[in-house]
Amino acid sequence: MDWPTAITRLGGDHRIAAVAWTDLQTRYAEPHRRYHDLRHVTAVARDSGDLAVAFGLGARERALVAIAAWTHDVVYDARPGEDEQASAAWTRDELTNAGVPEADVERAEELVLSTIHHAAPDEDLLATALLDADLAILGATPEDYEQYATGVREEYSIYSDEDWRAGRVAVLENLLARPRLYRSDIARARWEAKARENLSNELTRWRDADPHHR
Repeated sequence: MDWPTAITRLGGDHRIAAVAWTDLQTRYAEPHRRYHDLRHVTAVARDSGDLAVAFGLGARERALVAIAAWTHDVVYDARPGEDEQASAAWTRDELTNAGVPEADVERAEELVLSTIHHAAPDEDLLATALLDADLAILGATPEDYEQYATGVREEYSIYSDEDWRAGRVAVLENLLARPRLYRSDIARARWEAKARENLSNELTRWRDADPHHR
C-alpha cells in the first residue's frame, strides 16, 4: 500500500498526503544514504503489507503498518535512537496535518518507535509485520545481503575500520545468539535459515580480517 492510499484510508486529506509524500521521497534520496533509502522502505512496505494480509489484519490496521513502513527511516543520520525518534515526530506531524484521527496518529508513532529496539508485545501483529519486514534483508540472496552490508558500512563511514569491525562483530554475534530472528512463524519460514547463513558468513569475514583474532 502506498503512502497516499494509506493516509486516505485513515480519513486523511489526500492533497496534504501528496505533499508529505514528495518530502518523504526527497528525504530518502539524500546523498549520504547508502542502504536506508527509498528502495529499502519500498521493500519494507511490500513485505510488511504481505505479512499484514497473512495475519488477517483489517484495512485500517494494514494502513497503519504501511504508514510506519514508509516513515520509519524518514529521518536518517546514522544516529541510532535519535533517528527513530525524529522519524516518529515527522510521522506525527504529517498525519496530524492531514487530519488523521489522533488514535491512529499515536498508533503509527508507536510503531515507528518500536524499530528503536525492535521490540513490541508478542501479540502486537502490526509491529510484528513491520519489524519482521525490516529484517527481511538479512534473509536475502548473498548478493543483496552484501549490498546491504556494504551500504550500512558506508553510512557509518565516520568510524575507522577497526572500530567498525569491533562494533559489527558484536552486532552479528548478538543477532546469531537470538533463539529466533523473526517474530512470526511466517517470516521465520521465509527468511530465518538464509539470514543465519548470511550473518554467519559476514561474521566469519570480519573475524578473518581481524589481526588480533585467533
